[in-house]
Amino acid sequence: MDAFSYLSVLTSIILGLGIQQVLQGYRSLILSRRRVTFYAPPLIWSVLLLAMIAQHWWASFSLAGRAEWSFGIFATVLVMTALIYMLAAIVLPDIPADEPIDLKDHYYREAPAFFSLAIGVVGWSLFREYMLEGRLPVPLNLLFHGIFALTALIAALTRRPRLHEWLAVLMALIFVTYIALLFTRLEM
Repeated sequence: MDAFSYLSVLTSIILGLGIQQVLQGYRSLILSRRRVTFYAPPLIWSVLLLAMIAQHWWASFSLAGRAEWSFGIFATVLVMTALIYMLAAIVLPDIPADEPIDLKDHYYREAPAFFSLAIGVVGWSLFREYMLEGRLPVPLNLLFHGIFALTALIAALTRRPRLHEWLAVLMALIFVTYIALLFTRLEM
């Protein structure tokens, strides 16, 4: 077994747990739908997180050709994966038995933590790229990182519902464009 195959097992488990968090959140919302007051932004971000997890897993295949690994390099990859998991873990609420759930209340209660983690993901992604490649991402990828960080910063600093609703939709559209431009082919 080569190093990448061995090391990718742990990151794949963490990404799988992130997917499980979001899907379990959907299941809980469906089963409790009579007690849930729905709100679009956390639902949009949850779908976006599933796409981010898939994109991260897809892009990590480029590490398959890497011959030299150190614990520091692996830890850099692992931290990135853990940050993405944490976003998935808080995007939707835990559903208590027989209590009403308001997704809008959950969203604004968790928004500072969620968007601070999102900024952390962007910063760590840049650090990860530097550690792995000795450089920052290519300009188009770097532009997306900047847009994502700016969106997260605005969302972390404001509580205006209409702005959050637009930012969630805008980020979803930008992320789809990002994947279409940079990640349509599996790179090794």
